[in-house]
Amino acid sequence: MAQAVCLKALEKADQYKPGTKLDRWLFTIAHNSWINELRKNAVRNSGGLANVDEIEIPDTKPDPESNILASEVLKEVMALPEAQRVAVILVYIEGYSYQEAADTLDIPIGTVMSRLSAARTKLANKLNDESQTA
Repeated sequence: MAQAVCLKALEKADQYKPGTKLDRWLFTIAHNSWINELRKNAVRNSGGLANVDEIEIPDTKPDPESNILASEVLKEVMALPEAQRVAVILVYIEGYSYQEAADTLDIPIGTVMSRLSAARTKLANKLNDESQTA
């Protein structure tokens, strides 16, 4: 599997977007290769084309309710004060560590942690208030 992923990554190197996380790109290739292998094995073992309904392929798509919640959370994140919003985006959306976010913003790591804590509190209160009124 590792060899297949490396080969596909080399073949599709022109599709890699600089600035994105290489490990996530490689994981996507590995995941797709694994799914394709499951499909191939199902066809081989059944002696012909397999019925799509009979193949157990995990559904990795989020359900519509998750999309609605994510949209609401993102809307509330964008309404945060700028300092908190930037910290949330760097750490929770972009995947930076606290130290990387602190270095990027040129502030102490404790300040990043404080901003994230304040943002989490505001978001939790706001989302709880909205769910109680609904």
